[in-house]
Amino acid sequence: MTTATFHQTIGTNQIYGSFNDSGSRTGFRIFSMMSLSNTLRIHPGLLRKRTLSSSQCKSCIIEASKFHLSVVDPMLSSSHSTTDDSWKTSNESALILIRHGESMWNEKNLFTGCVDVPLTKNGIDEAIEAGKRISNIPVDVIYTSALIRAQMTVMLALTQHRCKKVPIIMHNENEQANSWSQIYSESIKKQSIPVVTAWQLNERMYGELQGLNKQEMAEMCGKEQVHKWRRSYDVSPPGGESLEICYQRAVAYFREHVRMAICILCNILDWNAVIYSQILIEPQLSSGKHVMVVAHANSLRSIIVYLDKLTSQEVINLELSTGIPMLYMYKEGEFIRRGSPPGSKEAGVYAYCRSLALYRQKLDEMSY
Repeated sequence: MTTATFHQTIGTNQIYGSFNDSGSRTGFRIFSMMSLSNTLRIHPGLLRKRTLSSSQCKSCIIEASKFHLSVVDPMLSSSHSTTDDSWKTSNESALILIRHGESMWNEKNLFTGCVDVPLTKNGIDEAIEAGKRISNIPVDVIYTSALIRAQMTVMLALTQHRCKKVPIIMHNENEQANSWSQIYSESIKKQSIPVVTAWQLNERMYGELQGLNKQEMAEMCGKEQVHKWRRSYDVSPPGGESLEICYQRAVAYFREHVRMAICILCNILDWNAVIYSQILIEPQLSSGKHVMVVAHANSLRSIIVYLDKLTSQEVINLELSTGIPMLYMYKEGEFIRRGSPPGSKEAGVYAYCRSLALYRQKLDEMSY
């Protein structure tokens, strides 16, 4: 049985297929990928068909899921620091977690969940203050949810960072979005921080509570019941997600290397197979990257359950304030909580590890 075999061209964002049975090259392109550790094999007979059965599509997806991918975008493959990178160490990385600033529905004491509402004026101030607190901590890549209140917080916080890099949202939803958002200046790439958005980091969906007032619901259903809906691990609000369900999507995204899906797209002239990949978080830390995650109370509570190895009972008392950064250090496969950075003019947090102290020293030298 003849198969079409695909190998990556190192240093590019495209992978082209080999020749099919008739001697013509199959026009496959794989976007936003820097390396493949295996070889993808798809029977060319599938490529000549104008329709694919669900079982054939499923087979392709299973094949793709066997891959182990490393960092997939050139902007993420190195720190691109404008300073000397000798302060970096291969086994020590910073992880910053920030809950978004106050939203307009936080202000109104409403259940928000996945409703996409912006920040208040106070939330804008909180995001700016969070940026000041982490302004001396290195950031190579940022992950945020698909919701505007988290994305606003990212952008406002980065206006305060001393590295002066520009946060740029990565658009890999499809081939055109990827193509149209390319940056062709290498120097500008080095002055940018990629921002990866992921629905898996969204707030948990509060179901039939979304848009309702928390105090009014406590009076109607009882404080104890509302507390269970909001803080317990395995109790879901009506029609919504429990923290356990939120944990499954948020922590899976945090931990795993890549989830891939193959889309076989029909074209009048030929077929294109596009693999969309998601760059996930813990592997970035393992490779020495410094990561910031800006998300929501419950998606971050889920991640903290994983980082701090909390029990389902301990998480009940875990509450996160809006706009307050939390710092972890990742070293030799372990996460070490370092609390909240005290502020841009405070030096105490940088005594936690040598790499942060050296990074701040480099920033100080640049400012002279």
